[in-house]
Order: sequence, then C-alpha cells, then structure tokens
Amino acid sequence: MILRNAEIFDKDFRLVRADIAVEGDRIAKVGPDLHGKDEVDCSGCLITPGFVDIHIHGCAGADTCDGKRESVAAMAAHLVRQGVTSFCPTTMTVPLPQIEAALAAVRDCMENPPEGAAVLGANMEGPYISEKRLGAQKKEAVRKPDWQEFERLNQNCGGIVRLVDMAPECEGAEEFIRRISRSCCVSIAHTDAGYEQAKASFGWGVTHATHLFNAMNGLNHRAPGVVGAVFDDPNVRAEIICDGFHIHPAVLRIAFRILGENRTVVISDSMRAAGLPDGISELGGQKVYIKDGHARLADGTIAGSTTNLLQEVQNLVRFGVPLRQAVQSATINPAREVGAEDETGSICAGKYADLAVLDGGLGLRFTVARGRVFRRQTAGK
Repeated sequence: MILRNAEIFDKDFRLVRADIAVEGDRIAKVGPDLHGKDEVDCSGCLITPGFVDIHIHGCAGADTCDGKRESVAAMAAHLVRQGVTSFCPTTMTVPLPQIEAALAAVRDCMENPPEGAAVLGANMEGPYISEKRLGAQKKEAVRKPDWQEFERLNQNCGGIVRLVDMAPECEGAEEFIRRISRSCCVSIAHTDAGYEQAKASFGWGVTHATHLFNAMNGLNHRAPGVVGAVFDDPNVRAEIICDGFHIHPAVLRIAFRILGENRTVVISDSMRAAGLPDGISELGGQKVYIKDGHARLADGTIAGSTTNLLQEVQNLVRFGVPLRQAVQSATINPAREVGAEDETGSICAGKYADLAVLDGGLGLRFTVARGRVFRRQTAGK
C-alpha cells in the first residue's frame, strides 16, 4: 500500500509532503513520488504517527480491571477507530487479586493480539498512593509501597508492567523507587508531597508524573508543590489530560510552553464510559455519573475522563498549543515513556505502520495499525 500526496510529520516531526510505502506491518519507505500496488490518494490530508495512550482504564463499556481478555480486546477494537494504534491498559487501586487478573488479561492480549490497537504493556495506577489524594481511587485498597510485592506481581505476569504510579511520601517509598526504577518507569501520583519531597523522589529515580495537576498539590508562589517540582526538573516528563475539563485551557498552554516539546505526554485517563452516551457507569468499584461527557463520583470528585487522544490533540490546537507539539505529545513522547519508541510513535522506515490519516480539520479519515486499515464505524454498525 502506498499513501500518496499527503503532508506528514517525518521522523524528526518536520511537516513535509511525502508518500509512505507500507509492506506487511511495517513502513517500508518514506519519500516523494512513491508508486506501487494499492495506491491511496491522500490529497488534502495530514498523516501523523498513530496515537499512543499509556494511561487508559477503559472505553466502550470495558475496563482493564474487569480482568478479562474480552475487555482489553474491546478497548483495542474501539481505540483503533479513534486513531489510537497502541496503548497501555491501566489498573486502579483495587485488591491485589483483581490487579493480578487484570495483568494476566493484558499479558494474554500482548501474546495473542486481538484486532485493533496493539497492547504495549500495563500501567499500574496504585495501589501505592496517598490516602489524602485518592481522587477516584478506593481508600480500602491503598497499600504501602512494597518493592518485593511489586516484583512478584510483575514477574508473575511476565514483566509486562511498563509504568507504576506511587506517592513518594509513603513509608517504604524511597527503597521502592530506587529498586523498581532500574527496570520500570516510576511515576509520582496521587500524592500529598510538597516541592522538596517531590524533588527528592526524582533523585531516587522517579522520571514521570501522572496526570499533572490532578490528585496532587497545585503550583503556588510560596509552595511550588509537585507541579513546581516537575516544571523545575528537565529530567521528568508529565502526563496531561487535555479535555479542557480537568485543566483549564490557559493552564494547558502554560504547561506545554514550560515543559517544551519533549516532556509533555497526552493521556486520556478514560474510563469505561468513553465512547458511550451520558449515564451511570463504574470505575474502580465506585459508581460514576456522566453528564455532558464529564465523569464524577456522587460527591462530585472527577472520576477519569470520557475523551480520547484524537479529541485531545484537536483541543490542544484549538487552545493554541502548536500542532507539532500536540502531535509529538500523543505519539513519540508516550512511546518513549514505555520503551516502545524503536517500534512505534513516529513515521520512519522500519517501524510499525501505525498511522492516523486526518483531514484538513484534524478529523480522522482512517487509521493504519500494524499495516491494516481501520475506518470509523458509522451509526448503526
């Protein structure tokens, strides 16, 4: 297949006019005036790398913590028709047996891939978090950081955990971070830590921040908090939910400007209600109410999102973030965080043919995932 006559983001994320040759599941060549079988005219289109969502609990009625292959497969099938070509199913702060079942389901989908977006590994959001910053996590399932416990969990599922989130002020956190960061990305999350404690954790091995601004201390001119610590450290990357609800558009512009092109990671943090109408849903064993696309617990606490990475890239451009940075933040940056940058996340010969073909208004025309074409489902299909 040859995708012709489009503008693309090349391997260095420069916007150029070029054709893309796909052979099997890989990009064979990128360049001008390519010809071959199955030529597809993409005039007027923008081709970006396929989007990479490394923090997603669920969508389309399915959730990682269902602990079932069928649920992860349903997520993969839905996401690929939203321009997402790979993802990390994400667990919640739930009892360990439920986490174990979820990790087993993720491993199954890695070893026996379902149709749709590829599963890159698992993200564990908790249970090693602060009871003071639960967000939509359940207090009853919170545990102290235990590196031996985590290693057992990870080894038992074949070492598929790519990210583990935790609060660095908790007892046992320093040893956990120092040991686990050697083999897995450790992220500061759901934390009541201040600036000094956050900076200390970066020295121990934390290199990632989970949904920056949410479930942590905010930025204050006398108490910079976790947000200030992240802004202040060039070695820490930050996830950001860009639905315009979790974070005000002006704050998004500021954050993207300060963090720069290489430290921003767009995530959905979506739950099973994503892709479904408003109503009552569930997240981490708690009832969630969705109104106007916003998910909340009964007490008003924000409970994940119902967005997806394509919508967030569209939002960022509308909010004034440069298109190049918005695209990088939803593709190569998250791929790097989970060690997948050599296989996906940019348009380069030899990498997987993971592509999102967008129209002039950044609407999705179709997705190419591992060389296969997927189109949006029409109503009633």
